[in-house]
Amino acid sequence: MNLDHPNRRNFISSMGRLAGGACLACGLGGRIGRVLAAGPSAKLTREVDFYESLPNDRIQCFVCPLDCVLDDGETCFCRTRTNVGGRLFSRAYSNPCILRVDPIEKVPLNHFRPGTKALSIGVGGCNVRCLYCQNWQHSQKVPDQLKTFDLTPEQAVAAAKKKGLDTIAFTYTEPVAFLEYAKDIAKLAKKARLKVVAATAAFVRTKPLLDFAKYVDAFAIALKGFDEDFYYRSLGIHLEPVLDAIKTVKKRSRCWVELVNLVVPTYNDDPETIRKMVRWIRKHVGGNVPLHFARFVPMYRLTNLPRTPVQTLEAACTAARDAGLRYVYTSNIAPHEGNNTVCASCHKPVIHRLGFKILKNKLTKGVCHNCRKKLPGVWT
Repeated sequence: MNLDHPNRRNFISSMGRLAGGACLACGLGGRIGRVLAAGPSAKLTREVDFYESLPNDRIQCFVCPLDCVLDDGETCFCRTRTNVGGRLFSRAYSNPCILRVDPIEKVPLNHFRPGTKALSIGVGGCNVRCLYCQNWQHSQKVPDQLKTFDLTPEQAVAAAKKKGLDTIAFTYTEPVAFLEYAKDIAKLAKKARLKVVAATAAFVRTKPLLDFAKYVDAFAIALKGFDEDFYYRSLGIHLEPVLDAIKTVKKRSRCWVELVNLVVPTYNDDPETIRKMVRWIRKHVGGNVPLHFARFVPMYRLTNLPRTPVQTLEAACTAARDAGLRYVYTSNIAPHEGNNTVCASCHKPVIHRLGFKILKNKLTKGVCHNCRKKLPGVWT
C-alpha cells in the first residue's frame, strides 16, 4: 500500500501520540503494510476473490475500504494478503492459530440458539489496529509467523461434526483478514447443515461482505464507538464504512445481527456520543437488535486505563433502552442482571445467565413462558 498517502502518515503519527510514543509498526519491520516477504511457511495457495490487476505486476485489493495498492512481493495492511507476481494470495488459509469449543454466548450472541456451543476459529492478522485489542498476540501478527494448526476447510467441518458441534464461529480475530478461508469453510459448513456465525468489526467492502453473508447465519458486529476521531485515532480506520456494513447486513441479508460496544474509559464513553449511537441503531437497525455493552479490561497499549466502571455500563444500557432498544446487555461483568434476557412484552426475565453460562432458560422455541410472546432471534 502507499505509505506516502497522508492518511497513513497521519495515522502512524497519531498512534504514536495516543500510545505514549509506542510505534504501531513494531513487528512489521518498522513499516506498516510494506514488503512482508512470504516466508517458506506461508500458505499461498488461495487467490483472493476481490482485487484488481494493475500495470507492472501491481494490484489493488478491494476486500476492505483501505484499498491497498501493492507492488510485487508486498503485503496488505491486514498482514494476510500478498502480491505474488501480480496475483493476490491469502497467507491466512488453513493455518488457524486459535481452535476452541465455546458457548455461543461468548461470540457474543444471546438471541442465537442460546446454550449451544460452537467450534471457534481464529487466524492471525487484522485490518484494524485497536489500541486496546483483546487478542493482540494473534491479531497483530502475520499468520504464518504464529504457532498454527494445519486445518483445511474440509477438516474444519469434519472436526466440528466429530466433536458433536453444529456451529462454526469465526471469532477472537478478525474474519475480514481471513475472509477467503472463512468463506470456504462456511460454504462447506452449509452443505453439511451446520450453522455459521462471525464476530467482526465490519470494516469491509459491500461486495465481499454480501458474498460472505450468503453462508453466514449470524453476525456479532462490533460498533466500537460513534465518533470518527475515535475510530481514526484509536483503530486506524474510518467509521462510515462500518455503519454502511451494519446497514447492509441488516437490510440486504437474512443474517441475524447483534451489536457489541466495548466501552473504554476516556476514549468512547462520552454519554452524549453513546446517546447518538443508540439513536442511530434504533433508526437504522431497529429496536429488536440486541446490543451488548462490554466492560473494558486494560490490555495491549492501554494498560494505563482502569476497567470500565459498572455505573458507566449501566448508564449506557439506560440510554439504549430510552432510545427504544428492547434487548440490552452488559458483557465482561458477572454476576450482573444485565447478563439476563428480559421479555420486552411482559418485562419478566426469561433467560438467567452468569456471564456466558445459562443458569435457567424459560423460553420454549423463543416463546416467553409468561406472556406467550415470541422474542426476536434464532432459537432452534
